[in-house]
Amino acid sequence: MATWKQLSPSHYHTLGSAIAFGVTDVGGRATNQDNFIVVPELNLVAVADGMGGHEGGEIASAGALELLCSHLGGGPGGAPHDPDATWAGAPGGSPARLRNAIEYANAQLYAANAARHHTDGMGMGTTLTGLWQPVPHGPLHVFHVGDSRLYCWRGGTLHQLTRDQTLYQQAVDLGAPPPLPPRNLLLQALGPSPALQPDVATWLPAAGDVYLLCSDGLHGESAPGAIGAVLAQARPDNLDTCCAELVSMAKRDGSRDNITAVLLHYRG
Repeated sequence: MATWKQLSPSHYHTLGSAIAFGVTDVGGRATNQDNFIVVPELNLVAVADGMGGHEGGEIASAGALELLCSHLGGGPGGAPHDPDATWAGAPGGSPARLRNAIEYANAQLYAANAARHHTDGMGMGTTLTGLWQPVPHGPLHVFHVGDSRLYCWRGGTLHQLTRDQTLYQQAVDLGAPPPLPPRNLLLQALGPSPALQPDVATWLPAAGDVYLLCSDGLHGESAPGAIGAVLAQARPDNLDTCCAELVSMAKRDGSRDNITAVLLHYRG
């Protein structure tokens, strides 16, 4: 596991009908525990925000992403990826396959924690949020654990496609009176526990959609309206500029965390 490290350089990728660009920045931290992947061969994009210190969080976030890729690509415990699969025959097992991949990644991270006698929830862990399109021109599968986020800018409106798995969000949903819990207390993450329940949903893409995957170093301080204003300017040829603006905005707004932003422009 010590070989897991920062994964994705910042350059453009083509994923089926989408153009993608991502960037991660150390922000206000001494080290960067965020990671992201863009995998054209799998039509897969994901962000992971690690926790547990430099020797834990960085390893957990990179490890979760590599294990997810391996499983979905037909590695240990996974089914072979079929790049020629058709819409008519493929979607039925995709959500279950995705859940299995996330559970597999969690099991491996938990085993690493157990080997270090960190089975009390205090070992390394990571969020995991992403998009997977197993069939060209088919639906997107949204997956989510923790408090990284996925947004979609469509028709002048910003849609948040994930819900933070935090004590704060739970309290808000239940209508709890103040004082509310801190925003950064997670209900679940990959690694600390032997079992978890990832959120998996289906989303139908449309031409012109702009998707943003980000860690809480971005959305924690910057308002949705400000994020939407940047996404409104996104085009296939300026995603790098938009990512840079999102990172700069988070810093201006007071973020003290690592900051990761991955943008996809869906051409349809």
